[in-house]
Amino acid sequence: MKRIRLCILFTVLLVGVSLCFAQATKNKRHGTGAKAYAKHVIVTPDQIKWGPAPPTLPTGAEMAVLSGDPSKAGAAFTIRVKIPDGYKVPPHWHPTDENVNVVEGTLMVGMGNKFDESKGTELPAGSYVLMPKRVRHFAWAKGETIIDVYGAGPFAITYVNPSDDPRHKGK
Repeated sequence: MKRIRLCILFTVLLVGVSLCFAQATKNKRHGTGAKAYAKHVIVTPDQIKWGPAPPTLPTGAEMAVLSGDPSKAGAAFTIRVKIPDGYKVPPHWHPTDENVNVVEGTLMVGMGNKFDESKGTELPAGSYVLMPKRVRHFAWAKGETIIDVYGAGPFAITYVNPSDDPRHKGK
């Protein structure tokens, strides 16, 4: 009887240790557990480091990287963009999906190859829009507007009309 109890105890311990190893492997594979918290990001408004937006955007916008690396292929990122009243981004598209949350102000978004304000949709603070990769769209601000843009890198902009590309202005 004592031998049977020892065998049962040994079996229970063996199963328990095996389950622990299996869970640790699953956590490592799916990014949960203690190691996942090493990448935890908290940013309060006073910690945002604003700088000029990259040259792919028209001048006048400011940008801050909240997390990740928008230039790295496949990497998750979140950027915050502050755009002044009347700021316009000509028709363009992205090679990856673009997710946008309107934090403050009003973002106007239109679809198509030509900038046409009559085709715009008003997105007040709290709105969300997903622009699937390669969809042609344009945007402008009504009042100072702050948006969060997130997705998987690389975040790139291709203008429908190459002459609209700010990197080519003055060349």
